Amino acid sequence: MCLFAGLCLFLPAAGANPGAATVTYRRVFKNSSPEFIEIKVSEDGKSTFDIRRLDDDADPQAFEVGPPVQKKIFELAAELNHFTGASLDIQKKIANLGQKTLRYENGAEAHETSFNYTLNPSATQLMQIFEGLARQQQDLVLLERQAKFDRLGVNDALMQFESDMDHRLLPEPERLLGILDQIAGDSHFVEVARSRARALAERIRNSRQ
Repeated sequence: MCLFAGLCLFLPAAGANPGAATVTYRRVFKNSSPEFIEIKVSEDGKSTFDIRRLDDDADPQAFEVGPPVQKKIFELAAELNHFTGASLDIQKKIANLGQKTLRYENGAEAHETSFNYTLNPSATQLMQIFEGLARQQQDLVLLERQAKFDRLGVNDALMQFESDMDHRLLPEPERLLGILDQIAGDSHFVEVARSRARALAERIRNSRQ
């Protein structure tokens, strides 16, 4: 249920088991890009992301989060007492950096906390994981869209993905191996893009050994 444009009540993730615990991260930051991020990760392995402009309709999409990242999310939530207790927000007036909300749900139990900026290390790490998952999905969606509709733009999208990898922003870059292999093996793409995709895929696979 939406209260007003862009801000909706937390709803169960599509297809999620009502008995499974979930951790949800939401960031709302008008005039940023993106303006709205909401990612839900469930203990049963079902997760959704919704990344969009505030005035766009809600459109959560299913995606996969690997067991190590999923486990870390729930460990950090536990360290934060599942978002009960003291506020995480810094008690100083600073610039608006976007309203972040963390929510834990497990059956009838539900707790959430919101902050603009926090110095809590567990909350910061949890926020970075969720922001990284959002960035990762944006990179994947952009690559898939460019590969389908704008082959000449694929190399720019690959360069963006490579930059995010270089800055260690992405929790699971291996999620993009499918599209990288597709680009590397398709002669319809320019050779510079195919070579970059091939090198990135090799880099990801080598990092997992």
